[in-house]
Amino acid sequence: MYTISESPTRGRAIESVEDALRAEILSGTIEPGERLGEMALANRFSVSRGPVRAALSNLADAGIVMLVPNSGARVRQITRADAGALYQVREALESAAARHAAERATRQDVSELDALLSEHGRSVAAHPEGAYLQGDSDRDFHLVLVRLSGNPIIRRVLAEQLYPQLALLRTQHRSITGRGLAALDEHKRIAAAIRDGDGEIAEILMRRHIANSWASLSTQLDSHRADVRAQSKA
Repeated sequence: MYTISESPTRGRAIESVEDALRAEILSGTIEPGERLGEMALANRFSVSRGPVRAALSNLADAGIVMLVPNSGARVRQITRADAGALYQVREALESAAARHAAERATRQDVSELDALLSEHGRSVAAHPEGAYLQGDSDRDFHLVLVRLSGNPIIRRVLAEQLYPQLALLRTQHRSITGRGLAALDEHKRIAAAIRDGDGEIAEILMRRHIANSWASLSTQLDSHRADVRAQSKA
């Protein structure tokens, strides 16, 4: 549990509250739909309500908190329709990022990308039935490609808005399994196109990769929803 014991400037207070709440929401410590009361949070973090209100507004902009009129803030519950919309945007932006990365990547970039995928390969081989866990932003294949794209707008939209929502989606559906081996193979094909400097192929392969990811996820979401309905009728 995060606490804030110091009395920082307003900007630092907002950042501290925001970081703490983000971590707890994305870890599932604060559950979907749970109310985030300003007064309770202000007391907990020993700050005024102003920084709390600003932090909640920032988290709402990131798509992981909902500000409900006359009710306050709550942790967002991401529906199947929400997930589908997120993946549509992800497919468009990440395929463009892959194309730009192929056009801009240096030999050093390609070498580092190959080393990253080798590292991922060892991780997936150790847990072939598990999810494809990539670690922090420096070790995440998609974030690395977004950085290599050199497009600050794509990077900002994905890193600050779309990826937090995808992280919340994964938190809310912990039973969803990954596509470890298949996803790794798709990543390698994309990396090969980037190595060849072929932006068109990199874009196509990334589009297919995201589409495959959504097909797997949507099937599992539908199956989970059917199981819930069956249990409710039992």
